[in-house]
Amino acid sequence: MRLFTRKVVLFILVLALLSVPVFSRGSVERVDRPKITVGSKIDTEGALLGTMIVLVLENGGFSVIDKTQTGSTPIVRSAIIAGEIDIYPEYTGNAYYFFSGETEADVWKDFQAGYEKAAELDLAANDIVWLTPAPANNTWAISVRNDLARSASLETLDDLAAYVNAGGKFKLAASEEFVSSEAALPSFEAGYGFSLNDSQLLVFAGGNTTLTEQAAASGQENVNAAMAYGTDGQLAALGLKVLTDTRNIQPVYAPAPIVRSEVLERNPEIATILEPVFESLDLETLQVLNSRIAVEGQSPREVASAYLKEKGFL
Repeated sequence: MRLFTRKVVLFILVLALLSVPVFSRGSVERVDRPKITVGSKIDTEGALLGTMIVLVLENGGFSVIDKTQTGSTPIVRSAIIAGEIDIYPEYTGNAYYFFSGETEADVWKDFQAGYEKAAELDLAANDIVWLTPAPANNTWAISVRNDLARSASLETLDDLAAYVNAGGKFKLAASEEFVSSEAALPSFEAGYGFSLNDSQLLVFAGGNTTLTEQAAASGQENVNAAMAYGTDGQLAALGLKVLTDTRNIQPVYAPAPIVRSEVLERNPEIATILEPVFESLDLETLQVLNSRIAVEGQSPREVASAYLKEKGFL
């Protein structure tokens, strides 16, 4: 009877041990680690940088929800504040408009000072952390066809203002955001003293400079100028010239990942993973990568993946 009882007890213990789930160290980490939702703006560079974030986080063992190309600046900004996305690439210059009136404008025209002020204000107001920025300036710009630049002697935005005010033939292709945002066309018009009417604008709903610059290059609907970004790689290939902002109307637009602080607190390695990636993205590098998407027709994922592998980040 005693032997039978001992066998029963041993049998029960074996069953209990077999019923306990066994996880490897890696599988426990995957179960415990929350999903990271990545967003981005809908333009070429937004898709490129957002996809880079997706790929390196996945490579770092994170489970990622890809919501890149979320929408225009107001949409993606609202999404991160509401917690609908956790991280996306933003530009330091936009923080000047997010926190309009809280600082002197000159702060935002300095790369480091603008970054530090953006980080300070966004953390205090929204618990959003600005991670390491790329050493590039993707500022708003106005480009014109080379033939117009030559015939009207257009080199600067001062030249453009004089040309428009004298009744010169001019039509600008731009995104709805560029036309309506205080940060873009309205700031150029106020700073240089010119004004464009509806007949001088071809407005696209999206924010992609590929569309606006191709419209100018092809002369679509008599367009001879286009909204552009400082890091656009297709300008030379399309025969377009960026007019110099001699009055420094625009702040510095350095791209940087921004992340909700509670997400970063749970996963501090996100900052470490992304830092060397963004540090490698200088102006010339971004122009080349953007050109591969806008001119050569490669997908943002193809371009991002190839670059990250080439640099040893994947």
